[in-house]
Amino acid sequence: MHAKDMTTAHGRPRLAEGFVLGLIATGAVSVAIAALVAIVLRAVDVFGLAPTILLPLREGEAVKALARAPAVLQSSYASAHVTIQGLPFFSRLLLVIEGALPALATVGVCAVAWWLGVSLIRSRPFRRSMSTAIGIAAILVMAAGVLGQAAGAFGRSIAVSHLAEGDPHVTKVLWPFLLELDLAPVGWGFALALIATAFQLGTRLQKDAEGLV
Repeated sequence: MHAKDMTTAHGRPRLAEGFVLGLIATGAVSVAIAALVAIVLRAVDVFGLAPTILLPLREGEAVKALARAPAVLQSSYASAHVTIQGLPFFSRLLLVIEGALPALATVGVCAVAWWLGVSLIRSRPFRRSMSTAIGIAAILVMAAGVLGQAAGAFGRSIAVSHLAEGDPHVTKVLWPFLLELDLAPVGWGFALALIATAFQLGTRLQKDAEGLV
């Protein structure tokens, strides 16, 4: 298939390709809006009178509902939903940050996806600003993923300390501090960084090609 079969005579995508790219760009905007709404809803919930948060247990009890299942050899609770009265402000703030940072990273990636879709419609995907934007998104994904998990761990630690003020036995049931770091955001960040490098090389090749014309 020749290149002219995929694009119009002016080098722009045909109607079908343009429709798909426009649909992808619109979907990216919709996901970004949904992520922003999720941040607001989480903040409203956490800053409520008595928020319910998920706290990790030191030792969970067996799940009685699964005790009779023949294929289940063992089951236990790993965490508990705890409704806390008078939760400290800093704990609430950190718990909001835990969800807000990944959501903001999603907004950043969606913004790059929208911009890339529009650039492809205009047949100008390789530009210096595009590789810079993708690089920024890569840093945002890595930083938001790691720092968000750390903020959540410290926020829950403050919540447990608050509960322990009324009953020291709480620390024997709930972890005073637990951070189970998921490195998946780091991997996605490296992947985006690689794409940013590819766009930078593409921009350089495009300039070289334009100079030969």
